[in-house]
Amino acid sequence: MLKTRMSSSINLMLKRLSFLSLLGIIPAACAYPSISEISAPPQVAMADVKVDHGKAIPIEVVEKEWKCPGCNINEKYVLRELQKKTNISDRNALATIMGNIKSESNFHPNICEGGARVPYNRCYSGGYGLIQWTTAKRYRGLGTFCKKFGCDPSSIEGQTRYMINESQFQKILPEFEGRGFTVDQYMVGAYYWLGWGIKGHRQQYAYNYTKKLVWA
Repeated sequence: MLKTRMSSSINLMLKRLSFLSLLGIIPAACAYPSISEISAPPQVAMADVKVDHGKAIPIEVVEKEWKCPGCNINEKYVLRELQKKTNISDRNALATIMGNIKSESNFHPNICEGGARVPYNRCYSGGYGLIQWTTAKRYRGLGTFCKKFGCDPSSIEGQTRYMINESQFQKILPEFEGRGFTVDQYMVGAYYWLGWGIKGHRQQYAYNYTKKLVWA
């Protein structure tokens, strides 16, 4: 008797489910394809995809270069500009240039030969600036360059720009843009650039910079 009632209840439930399935209230099992029948994922129209650009996180690309964490602001500026405005990428080449500038002016752009700190138009004799421009032609060239391009001939920015573009530097630039040379070898180009005057400590300064520069 109990078995008969349970059988009747199950039959009644199945009939109700079938009826509801026909009405769309409960989807029929046959409405869904089997895994074997799915050949490709459903296509999504791009118009239906909304991107909130305001919440998008930009990806910052950091390019490595030679840096000098222990250097002062003028040294860092010159080092950065040398890499931005030329194709110099060799540590020894950069160190050689930096060592020579340190020997000439200790990276003081407004220094006149002898130690006086004066504006460009008040250095009346001797060398002036980062690399101690001494001859009348090279000294006046600094002023002419900055007048043409709107820079201050007494500033680190104006002098670095002139130094890189000056013909004497451009002539030996390919030597510095090479790779794999020693400081001693790069020093030959530096002497042609700055002249064969007092050697001083420029070579030792250059070697010191090879220890200071880091690739980061």
